[in-house]
Amino acid sequence: MKSGLQEVSETVSERKELSTLAAAREILEMWRLAGRLVPENISEEQLKTFMECPSKSAKKKYLKYLHLKELYKKNDKRKMDERRERRLETQEQASNTDETKRNSFICLWASCMDRAYGWRVAQSMIFGQPLVFDMSYEKDMSVREVANTVRQLVLSEGCNRRSVDPFHIHFCNFKDDSLYHKEFMKHYREAWGKLLITVTDQCYTDVFPKDKLIYLTADSPKVMKTFDHNKIYIVGSMVDRSIKTGVSLARAKRLGLETAALPLEKYLLWNTGAKNLTLDQMMHILLTLKDTGDWKAALEFVPKRKYYGFVSKPVHELKKTLNLINTLKLGKRQEEVRKQFAKNYSKKLTQK
Repeated sequence: MKSGLQEVSETVSERKELSTLAAAREILEMWRLAGRLVPENISEEQLKTFMECPSKSAKKKYLKYLHLKELYKKNDKRKMDERRERRLETQEQASNTDETKRNSFICLWASCMDRAYGWRVAQSMIFGQPLVFDMSYEKDMSVREVANTVRQLVLSEGCNRRSVDPFHIHFCNFKDDSLYHKEFMKHYREAWGKLLITVTDQCYTDVFPKDKLIYLTADSPKVMKTFDHNKIYIVGSMVDRSIKTGVSLARAKRLGLETAALPLEKYLLWNTGAKNLTLDQMMHILLTLKDTGDWKAALEFVPKRKYYGFVSKPVHELKKTLNLINTLKLGKRQEEVRKQFAKNYSKKLTQK
């Protein structure tokens, strides 16, 4: 039983919260009239997040994010409506028997393929190689970054489901009341409970033997040489730009796990930027390695903007060529470049 004083204090706090929310809505309305990027509809939860932003610039960024998200949703809805209209028009036009038969065959084919994919994933849950996604990075990311991470995980799950030999996906350190869970529910809705994956709040070290676990991180000093079908690979569920260097490596070391990095420099002439990849790109690479063992085929999924090309010569020679190109770009005198080239050429002749 609550005392009268407790009930009064709760009522007062509720009124204060309501008045604060109302004031925040008035501010948003003023900003909207001033022509700033403000969403048309905003929930109480989003409004509370807006109020908790530490600075005015953070509030503006958050509102811009919500505004863009709203625009994307409207755009997606418009596209869906257009597709629906086109489909209805096509169905009306396809009055002859041959067209109807063909459409029926396509629907039947899609249904059969869906069942085949489902059967493969169901088999992988019993006999397949596990692949772990570490879901313990929520505190290191903002709401927007968690949403991006979940979007990448959804793409990864779809890619795995359509694979010839899919992984048995495990979401470890997953909390039911987490932001991850909320974002997954937005994407999957009723289908979330029907996904053929394993979701657990346990750590992977409690589920699998430590000697079989390998944590894949770009910060690892050890480079992965071949894909091991007897090992269990772990991928951190996070957005690259939000995480400081070495966080996943530190976590793996703290748990006493073996780590590995993809051999990007061995096979690719890397451009500027961090050697971090999205979760769906990692899934494509691991599935290709699992099926073929071919690094060149697997690393085709690395975005082309991140590297100049595949390594066909020794790495040190390619780096010299790249340094020469960069020197020319910086606008150094041609005479200095010619002298450097002659010096290197004479060294090669003396070595022969």
